[in-house]
Amino acid sequence: MWLISWAGYLAIRLIGPTLRVSITSDPGAENEPRTRPAIYCFWHRCVFPAVYVFRNKGIRVLTSRSYDGEYIARIIEHLGFRAVRGSSSRGAVQSLRELQRELEGGAFVAFTIDGPRGPRYVAKPGPIHLARVTGAPIFSFYVAVERAWILRTWDAFMLPKPFSRIHCHLRAPITVAADANHEQSLARMQSELEVAQRCAEAAYRK
Repeated sequence: MWLISWAGYLAIRLIGPTLRVSITSDPGAENEPRTRPAIYCFWHRCVFPAVYVFRNKGIRVLTSRSYDGEYIARIIEHLGFRAVRGSSSRGAVQSLRELQRELEGGAFVAFTIDGPRGPRYVAKPGPIHLARVTGAPIFSFYVAVERAWILRTWDAFMLPKPFSRIHCHLRAPITVAADANHEQSLARMQSELEVAQRCAEAAYRK
């Protein structure tokens, strides 16, 4: 565990500074997290570039209580994030309550929204619940990588190659009213995530 955690941290610290980062956003979105509180959602496969882009901003990140979640938590905490342990299947209620307290205190929180084990590109409902009870907006984003090693994992994890370009696109925030329809709200967030991915990947589409 110690070796994997430090290897992951060093990979980000060594490869990250070589990456050429660009960020775009829709009207009403923010290239830098400013709105407090706020909920950020992105697909699990772009954890590596997302961690580099949004490092040292004090973002609270939901990470699973699995073995994978443990080393991810250790890695991101070295990069200025705070891990909140739990997932959609283990410790879900407790972790959502802790994230609710963080939001009520004015924090940023983030979800790898199809994690911890997929299905890939299928959003989980946690952010909808939190947005409904706290009033915090949901920002969906995706980080595309021009050149990457794609791992043979459930999420097709992207490991950027050194000196590659990466492009982050953020969608305008959505809000969830206290009496909003749950399924419609979840479908809207799913759509926002898909559009963010298409917009980010368009930067490198030939």
